[in-house]
Amino acid sequence: MENQEKMNDEKLKSLEAIFEAKIANDEKIEPKDWMPEKYRKTHIRQISQHAHSEIVGMLPEGNWITRAPSLRRKVALLAKVQDEAGHGLYLYSACETLGISREEMYEQLHSGKAKYSSIFNYPTLTWADMGAIGWLVDGAAIINQVPLCNTSFGPYARAMVRVCKEESFHQRQGYEIMMTLCNGTQEQKDMAQDALNRWWWPSLMMFGPTDDESTHTEQSMKWKLKRKTNDELRQQFIDQTVPQADILGLTVPDPDLKYNNDTGHYNFGKIDWDEFWQVVKGHGMCNKERVSARKNAWDNGKWVRDAAVAYAEKKSDKEEVRKAV
Repeated sequence: MENQEKMNDEKLKSLEAIFEAKIANDEKIEPKDWMPEKYRKTHIRQISQHAHSEIVGMLPEGNWITRAPSLRRKVALLAKVQDEAGHGLYLYSACETLGISREEMYEQLHSGKAKYSSIFNYPTLTWADMGAIGWLVDGAAIINQVPLCNTSFGPYARAMVRVCKEESFHQRQGYEIMMTLCNGTQEQKDMAQDALNRWWWPSLMMFGPTDDESTHTEQSMKWKLKRKTNDELRQQFIDQTVPQADILGLTVPDPDLKYNNDTGHYNFGKIDWDEFWQVVKGHGMCNKERVSARKNAWDNGKWVRDAAVAYAEKKSDKEEVRKAV
């Protein structure tokens, strides 16, 4: 018994050494490779959360498809929402390679066990919000996600290549909407400014809590799941976005915002982390509405799933009969 335990310990150490060497050499970990259980669970949490965010993120924008101000805007927004559905499917598929079923992921979302990005629990009140979401929310997503193209888990990294290309288009689409509004009437520019006022701070919260408050950043950096910390990504977003606001002629709603010549970065005001945690815990303006919409979609789509299974079984039975003949 002792010899067996010793052999098992040696085998485990050998597997851990191979895994750590792959991480150190920037080699991809593939689904059939051995991996620590904590690594597997960490990826399930992050990838499923990302997938849920793409799917839930369709709701605040889908709400505006029928109310877009022109056919061109309607088609573009419809295409964007369709892209987000595809992103969710890529990511659910990548997550399934880690040994969790899609049904289990959906159940975790519907029960509140799994989270999605807090940004999608804010309402979209005007057409300018479609511009602000594309410019700010998708802009923040790109900064978050481009490093994930080099993340250590192979299926996630490969899925992110296409996702980032499409998100880049979404960001440009949103900025173009804001530019059009800012070059329009005073009422339209005021609408754009109002959208920026409401979405700026929630966009900064998208990067997660500060590094000293984050429970996952250190381990994610070690495993090269993340390449930059939350605070580094947030600073990059601010440095990139403030000059864009200047071009639009809009004012970032932060009286403490100021360029620091010594650091080459913008200093910015204090984020209301109480608001962030309230939203994360399910007490945001649209938390209940978003989860309810997803539950209803799941329940109402049951007949489609049942029909698809019945068709697949019928087709399989016919194939078996054909082979028997």
